[in-house]
Amino acid sequence: MTITGIISAIVIGAIIGALGRLLLPGKQNLPIWLTIVVGIVAALVGTFLARALGIPTNTSGIDWLELLVQLIVAVIAVGLVAGMYSRRTGVRGSR
Repeated sequence: MTITGIISAIVIGAIIGALGRLLLPGKQNLPIWLTIVVGIVAALVGTFLARALGIPTNTSGIDWLELLVQLIVAVIAVGLVAGMYSRRTGVRGSR
């Protein structure tokens, strides 16, 4: 992996993670670094799932269906990580 690939993964991960947090209702008490990590993992898993489902991921333009799969994975991942992180740190959400 090149330095460009690493930087791209961080930028895409930050965007996917931030969008996942925006789409998830309620407040998530996650630090930005954890949001970026969740976004990177969600982007990788989303691409893997899109390929497994037969969605083309190597086109000349924007792969909207792949992006949709990545966002769905990000929303689920942010919800799971936010729940685990808040229990671990003792932070409680509003009820």
